[in-house]
Amino acid sequence: MARQALRGCIEAGGTKFVVGLLDDDQNILESARFDTLSPDETIGACVKWLREASAQHGLLASIGIASFGPLELNKSLPDWGHLKSTPKPGWSNADLVGPFVRAFGVPVAIDTDVNGAALAESRWGAAQGVALSVYVTVGTGIGGGAVLNGKPLHGLSHPEMGHIRPQRHAADADFAGICPFHGDCLEGLASGPAIKARWGLSLSELPTDHIGREVIAWYLAQLTLNLQAMMEPGRIVLGGGVTATPGLIDKVRECASALGGGYFRGDAREIITLPGLGDRAGLLGALALAMDPA
Repeated sequence: MARQALRGCIEAGGTKFVVGLLDDDQNILESARFDTLSPDETIGACVKWLREASAQHGLLASIGIASFGPLELNKSLPDWGHLKSTPKPGWSNADLVGPFVRAFGVPVAIDTDVNGAALAESRWGAAQGVALSVYVTVGTGIGGGAVLNGKPLHGLSHPEMGHIRPQRHAADADFAGICPFHGDCLEGLASGPAIKARWGLSLSELPTDHIGREVIAWYLAQLTLNLQAMMEPGRIVLGGGVTATPGLIDKVRECASALGGGYFRGDAREIITLPGLGDRAGLLGALALAMDPA
């Protein structure tokens, strides 16, 4: 039997970087976690770890990076693979790809963490067998990625689904929102920090009858309604810490179904789902990118 190709996989986040050595059967041979410090420190630690891991297990065939953004993903530009302006101190314009190319001399693929997770869920998770699917994470921020016929969707840049402007809930009209760019966009209203900003607790810590649960379900239902109107995805996967709140996914399904009024081909109660890959989605997203680095 031919030996499986080995892939270096990096889940690059604003709080931590998770780096792993995986094979094409989604086996995680080894992994490690590094705090997100300066670019030199954090990327250097990942390069050093991958060198040591590949020395033990074998040469890398490619590397995949699923990263927080915003990112430059146009390969024709000189800053391809760099972060753009980001609120993470010291990381604006950081080169995420170059250090790995120079260290290993293998193909390196990069995309957003949500596009990576969307691709992984499409190949191996909750969106298998669907031509067009969307993955949305609702946590510290809100971001989404779409996969069409096995490829992540890009335009001038990557999607920024967390910055749509939802209709305000009647019980939430006075909250200004926390997004520094748009105030009361979806991220400014329904992210974890936005929830704590107005109610002092996470969504899961609020009483089950608290109006906040209805408000957040209303906003997320509007996102799914917009996605149906624009793309009619066969699956909408909702991930992230906020969506793990008990009962929230059912509230979103019912609210989205009611808002849709029976118009769309997909029934929101059937196409909205939780992730199938759990906490492996980040590394598997990087693996999916590494397996198709062109």
